Amino acid sequence: MPSIIQLCRELRQKQTPAENKLWNMLRNREFMGRKFLRQHPICIKSVMGKYEYYIPDFYCDEAKLVIEADGPVHLYKKDYDKNRDAVLKGLGLTVLRFTNEEIEKDLIAVLNTIRASL
Repeated sequence: MPSIIQLCRELRQKQTPAENKLWNMLRNREFMGRKFLRQHPICIKSVMGKYEYYIPDFYCDEAKLVIEADGPVHLYKKDYDKNRDAVLKGLGLTVLRFTNEEIEKDLIAVLNTIRASL
């Protein structure tokens, strides 16, 4: 089983066109001077004492903001995503979800929503 670091690297190498489009706007403090990371692990300790990792598509630590670019696979993961979002919100994070289609077709609206959350 790959380490969490290896898994994050693989996810970065296999990003979707929508993720790539959004990343090009967020990277290198280009968006409102904020530092965004992509496929960065967030570690939590479960009630069972076990460590679990969530890997958001994009994360801004200073704003405590998680951004997810949801492709078609998320249609089958709604319960998982709902639970995951609740856990992340419980950590004090704001979670924004956009479909790949929203990112591809109306990037300006997506960026305006992100700007409002920062």
